[in-house]
Amino acid sequence: MKKEHTNPDPETKNTAEATAEPESAAEAAAPDLQAEVDRYRDVALRAAADLENYRKRMIREKEEAIRFANAGLLEKLLPILDNFELGLEAAKGDEAAKGIVNGFSMIHRQLGDFLQSSGLQPIDAVGQPFDPKFHEALGHEIDEAQADGIVLRQLRRGYRLADRLVRPASVIVNKIA
Repeated sequence: MKKEHTNPDPETKNTAEATAEPESAAEAAAPDLQAEVDRYRDVALRAAADLENYRKRMIREKEEAIRFANAGLLEKLLPILDNFELGLEAAKGDEAAKGIVNGFSMIHRQLGDFLQSSGLQPIDAVGQPFDPKFHEALGHEIDEAQADGIVLRQLRRGYRLADRLVRPASVIVNKIA
């Protein structure tokens, strides 16, 4: 005859059942906890990416601020340069002032070199198609030898600083009727 093995202590049986319940409760909560861990990991990764993007943007803005720091000063120098060029052109016709004109021409060249080394670039407009991004049309003339929309004359030189327009060139554009 088989003898059944029974546990005489009823508390031991209850302890075994009680121990099994928390394990199954922990197993049941594991997917929820994993989902929460994944969510926090995602939040942390996004925050790290946002911080890196912010750092890159700040570096880019700082470089741009340094590159265009002189823009205001250079823009204020342009009318002085215009007047200097006008005076130089007017004086070139006077034979008695030839020595002075040569001296001022050298100063003009130095000033132009300084402006170019500062990043200021003149816009060459004559003979180019009219571009409203770089040119300001002050009038139209007719020249049958040129195509329609070509800049015939430049009244005031335009300038760019790196890729920014400082002042548009004031031009006369060919308009064929």
